[in-house]
Amino acid sequence: MPSPQQARAQASAITSGRTGPETEVSPTTRLRALFDGPHLSPGQRRIAQYLIEHINEAAFLSITDLADRVGVSQPSVTRFAAAVGFSGYPALRESLQSITLGALAGGPAAAEVNRSNELQAAVDAEIENLENLRRDFADPDQVIDVGRKLSQSTPLTIVGLRISASLAEYFAYAARRVHPDVRLVTQGGSVAYDALLQSREAGGTWVLAFSMPRHAQETLTAVRVARSAGLKVALITDLALGPMADEADATFAIGTGSRLVFDSYAAPGVMASALLQAMIDAGPERTQARLEEYEQIAEQHQFFLRE
Repeated sequence: MPSPQQARAQASAITSGRTGPETEVSPTTRLRALFDGPHLSPGQRRIAQYLIEHINEAAFLSITDLADRVGVSQPSVTRFAAAVGFSGYPALRESLQSITLGALAGGPAAAEVNRSNELQAAVDAEIENLENLRRDFADPDQVIDVGRKLSQSTPLTIVGLRISASLAEYFAYAARRVHPDVRLVTQGGSVAYDALLQSREAGGTWVLAFSMPRHAQETLTAVRVARSAGLKVALITDLALGPMADEADATFAIGTGSRLVFDSYAAPGVMASALLQAMIDAGPERTQARLEEYEQIAEQHQFFLRE
């Protein structure tokens, strides 16, 4: 009888392409597409990121209110609107309102939130993050493509520093079941540099990096070292714009839960699992052989409790 991991590997392959004539695209995805093209200044990126993170509220702000919320001048907002292709802020705001109202009209009625219960509010925020990720998965082509490239990189290096280490450790633990050489980097500085340079010298082609808030300067430095060594970088983060995303070859910008003192990572965790699945789909024969070998070792040494 196959293990649960083997069964899921056989039954859960990701398929490319859309399943219907139209696919539902999340408001955040539409905004990222709108803002990704132009070369934005750091101040303009702050405006873009605020709009992405607060679309439902920001779409109805005056130019004065938006400038105050972001901490920029009103002319900066006007220049931002022009930079992303609009005649001025009113035209940009009209587009934002169309995006957010269309999403509200097309989705289920919003549930009443008990604002006095912060734990429920935190769960509601994570549900919204997962709903946005679900919409993004309507077109899984990028996930499939990056998963295949990660699968082909030997060795494959996973980078996650500070708070991001837990996600990196999860990914590396699972990836080692299906990939012959996975290297985990959870320390910055010269330790990270050595690991990245050695990975490239050993024939590695890709690095997967996790960068959750607060974003560590040493993660950005490690990504730049990887790029300078000739490695490609796939990034799982919460920011579609900014210096970290600028350095990556492929970015998956996934919302994190920020209602409690420490962030929660339901959606980034699912994103990591999806990339693992794409790696499995890219090499099913290797996956099956490695899982069977691991199950034999686990049984021989009684790694797990019998259930």
